[in-house]
Amino acid sequence: MAAGEVVQRPASVVKELLENAIDAQASEIKLLIKDAGKTLVQVIDNGSGMSVTDARFSFERHATSKIKSADDLFQLSTKGFRGEALASIAAIAHVELKTKQESDDVGTQIVIAGSEVKAQEVVVTPTGTSISVKNLFFNIPARRNFLKSNTVELRHIIDEFHRVALAHPSIQFSMYHNGSETFHLPTSNFRQRIVNIFGTKTNEKLVPVNETTEVLTVSGFVGKPEYAKKTRGEQFFFVNNRFIKSAYLNHAINSAFDGLLKDGTHASYFLDLTVNPQTIDINIHPTKTEIKFDDEHTLYAILRSAVKHSLGQFSIAPVLDFDRDANFDTPYDFQNKQAKAPKIEVDRAFNPFQEERQSKSSFSPSYKKEPAGSWESLYVGMESKSTKSATDFNEIQFESSEETGNIFQDDASLDTKQSTYQLHNKYVVSTIKSGMLVIDQHRAHQRILYESFLKHITIKESVSQQLLFPVLVFLSQQEMDCIKDVQEDLEHTGFVFANFHNDHIEISGVPISVPESEVTVILEQLISDIENEVPDSHFSATDLLAKSMAKSLAIKRGQSLTLVEQEHLVNSLFACKEPNSSPTNKATFVTISVDEIDKKFI
Repeated sequence: MAAGEVVQRPASVVKELLENAIDAQASEIKLLIKDAGKTLVQVIDNGSGMSVTDARFSFERHATSKIKSADDLFQLSTKGFRGEALASIAAIAHVELKTKQESDDVGTQIVIAGSEVKAQEVVVTPTGTSISVKNLFFNIPARRNFLKSNTVELRHIIDEFHRVALAHPSIQFSMYHNGSETFHLPTSNFRQRIVNIFGTKTNEKLVPVNETTEVLTVSGFVGKPEYAKKTRGEQFFFVNNRFIKSAYLNHAINSAFDGLLKDGTHASYFLDLTVNPQTIDINIHPTKTEIKFDDEHTLYAILRSAVKHSLGQFSIAPVLDFDRDANFDTPYDFQNKQAKAPKIEVDRAFNPFQEERQSKSSFSPSYKKEPAGSWESLYVGMESKSTKSATDFNEIQFESSEETGNIFQDDASLDTKQSTYQLHNKYVVSTIKSGMLVIDQHRAHQRILYESFLKHITIKESVSQQLLFPVLVFLSQQEMDCIKDVQEDLEHTGFVFANFHNDHIEISGVPISVPESEVTVILEQLISDIENEVPDSHFSATDLLAKSMAKSLAIKRGQSLTLVEQEHLVNSLFACKEPNSSPTNKATFVTISVDEIDKKFI
C-alpha cells in the first residue's frame, strides 16, 4: 500500500503510533502535538520496548513482530499486523525513534528521513519507546498543501485520540498541544473514561447496556433520548477494543430508538462488542475502521434487542398500560421514606351538647327581616323619571359632524389583490411582470439572516436581549475552546457570556432574533460547523459563524407563513446584496415566464 493510503493526515500518524504503544503493553501513554501535527507528532510510552534488531527492521515494509505465521491472521489480538504503518510514515517525514527494553542497560536511537536511515546509535533512554514524527509530507509538497487549517487537523487528531482512549480505559493517557495539556485521562472504568472526555454532565445522560450471548457480548452505554444531538459526534462502536464504523449496526441502534427521538437528532452510544476473532475480517480497509462480519443479521438483532431492553429496563421508553392509575404512583419525594402509623389525637373535654346550647343562646341575627312589598311598588316613580330624561335629552345640542370625502366611490372598488402565495409550506410564489417567481423559503431566509449577522459582526454593533435567568450550556473541554475562539464574534452578534466554567458556559444575553430555547442547538451546530466544515486558511471564521447561525435560525421547510410574513420575506430577500443564492451558493428562487407556461398548453 502507498503511504497516502495509510497516512492521509497527521491524525493517521497519531492513530498508528498510539496503537503501537498499546500493542507494547504500555500502561501510560503521552501524545505531544505541535501545529496540529504538521510540525511534530510524538508518542511516549512505558511499554516493553524493542531490541536493536526489531528497532531497525520496524521501518521495513511488511516487517512485523506481531504475527508469527499466516494462521495468526485469523486470531488477531493486536492493533497492527501488516507492518506498513512505520514504513509509510518514514517515507514522508523525519522520524526519530528511541527505545529500550527493561532487560537492557542502554537503548537504541534511529533517525530516518524519507525512508533513508541517517543515524543509528546507542542512547540512554527510559524503558519503553519514544517516537517523533517531524515535518510531515516534507518531500511531498503537493500533499502538504492539501492539509486543512490547524483547527480542522487538530479536530481529527482529537477524534482519533478519543477513539483509542475510550477503547482502553485501563491505560492512562495524556495529550499536549503546543506545550499546553489538553487531556489528562487517569486509569478508570469505561463510564468514568467517557465522563472524563465529554464532561461531568455526560454522567446523567448514560443508560447501561449489557447482554451476553454465544455469538456476541455487548457492554457499554447509550444516551437518553432527550439528550440526543443534531450531530453524530458521540457515536462509538468498538469491536474487540478496536474502533469501527458500521452504517448497518448504526441502523440497529436507530431502530431501537424508533419513536423516541426528535426528527433530525441522533442518539449517542458507546458500545463495546466482543466477538470471536475468527468470525471477523478487519483487513478490508487500509485504516482498519471497517470490519466484515460472518453473520451480520444475528449481530443486528442482538444489538437492537439489547438496546431496546435497556431503554425499557431503566424506564426510558414509555410504558403502554391502560389499567395503570397515575394517582396511585408514589410521589418522588416519598419513595425512600418509611411508612409510619398515623397518630390520632382526641379532645376528651369536647361536649357537643354544651356547645350547641351556648351557640343557641348567644346567637342573635345582625339584621331585621322586613316584609316584602308588592311587585307594583318596584315601578313607582319610573314614569316621571323617564319623562324627565327624555326632556333633558332634547335639550342637549350636538356639534354637526364634518363630512370627509372618500377617494373610493364604493368599497367594492378597493384593491385587495393578494400578491404572494405559499405552496406546500415550502415555497413562496409571487407574480412579476414577466411571469411567476418561486422562492425557496428556507434558503431565502438563510440569505437574509446571513447578511444581517455578517453586518452586525463587521460593524460590531448589535442588540442583545437580556435573560431573566442565565442559560447554562454544558460542553466538553474542546468544545469550550472552540467557543472561546469565536467568543468575540459571537458577542458582536448579540450573545452575552456571563461566565466560563470548567464544564459549562453561562449565557446572560442572546440576539433579539434568537429564542432562548434554541441557544444550545445553535452553539452545538456552530461547533459542528467549525470542526467539520473545513474552513481553509483563507476562509473567514466570521463568515463561517454567520453561515452557521443563519442555517440554525432560518425558517424550515414545512413551516406555514402568514400573508404578511410572506411579503416581508420577499421584500427582505430582494433588499439583500446577493438575493440570487443562499450562503451555500444554492439558488434561492426560480422564475417561470408566461411563455414557458403557454408552451405547456400547446
